[in-house]
Amino acid sequence: MPNTGLSGLLYRRTVSAAINSFRGLRYAALHEEAFRMQLFLSLFLVPTAIFIAVDYLQLILLILSLLLVLVVELLNTGIEVVIDRIGLEFHELSGRAKDIGSAAVALSMVAFAFVWGSILTVNYGSL
Repeated sequence: MPNTGLSGLLYRRTVSAAINSFRGLRYAALHEEAFRMQLFLSLFLVPTAIFIAVDYLQLILLILSLLLVLVVELLNTGIEVVIDRIGLEFHELSGRAKDIGSAAVALSMVAFAFVWGSILTVNYGSL
């Protein structure tokens, strides 16, 4: 039975979105050093989160804060790619856009450090 109607459209759209998402992840992993470094750290930190969390809520917070950094880094990369596509010459607004994207990454890292630090302090602070 062919995929027709609304369900077929939703299926095709979902498959297309998944392909585009994997293409974006692949690009970032191959060409963006900051994303690659954060992805590599994630390979270490996810098992660490499983080890240090004492309940599911802590595990969710630890992993979501890590994913937040990756998501914001991807958005920052998207901003940088678009700015570079417009032109490589210096322009104040281009620099400002890149700086704001970088600030977003920094804030996501502060949130990450706060979550991980709080959970580590609660779980192991009295050692």
